[in-house]
Amino acid sequence: MIDGYPILVVLLICLGVFVAGFVDGIGGGGGIISVPIYLLSGLPSHFALGTNKMSSCIGTAVSTARYLKKGYVDWGLALPSIVLAMGGAFLGTSLQLRVDEKLLKYVLLLVLPLAAAVLLRKKSLPEEKGELPLWKRRLAVWGSSLIIGVYDGFYGPGTGTFLLLAFCTLGKLDVRTASGNMKLVNLSSNLAAVTTSLIAGKVLIGVGLIAACFSIAGHYLGSGLAIKNGAKVIRPVILVVILLLTVRVILELLGVM
Repeated sequence: MIDGYPILVVLLICLGVFVAGFVDGIGGGGGIISVPIYLLSGLPSHFALGTNKMSSCIGTAVSTARYLKKGYVDWGLALPSIVLAMGGAFLGTSLQLRVDEKLLKYVLLLVLPLAAAVLLRKKSLPEEKGELPLWKRRLAVWGSSLIIGVYDGFYGPGTGTFLLLAFCTLGKLDVRTASGNMKLVNLSSNLAAVTTSLIAGKVLIGVGLIAACFSIAGHYLGSGLAIKNGAKVIRPVILVVILLLTVRVILELLGVM
């Protein structure tokens, strides 16, 4: 038994977390896989979310480090993005108390097919940085970080994927730098979230640390594949994440999840 859960249950969690880390290391959105795995394993919702944040945060640190080592981070864009995304997340969390979450889910059902259509129309995500005045690039990247940060605080799933798409399509960043910046923003918000969960005592530390080892492996392999192959592997993974998120939203609206 680990934190009161049978070893077999913990191993099943670890398998799901590995797959989630692999997907997250490539194009973000791993939480769409890992959170349901934790919930299906019988963890109460607050502990599932807190423990997931712990394992995914440690895994994200590894994939972020790989992008940093390769120089795929634009610090001039990344640092303000971190501040704006975290401020947006705080605002989004506050909005939860005032706005029905179902409204956002219906909006997502309109936005997700549009995002998939835009991605399908593009033969590839950019391998080289596009031409764009610096002030427009800053506006696009920082504005996206703020808006998607609000979404992250309000609902959350797929945040990394949305950031990556926005950085590539609106900010005209190459796919590797967009991924590196996205990882840095995601890591910062995850650190804030997992710290809050730890303080509140909503993390199963034993389960989280064991799952984190599998998350590290998934993130390491996924980010390595993304760095080596670029858009060829990132684009299809983003499409899969959009599909999974669409299915999740529909199931939640139907009351299945």
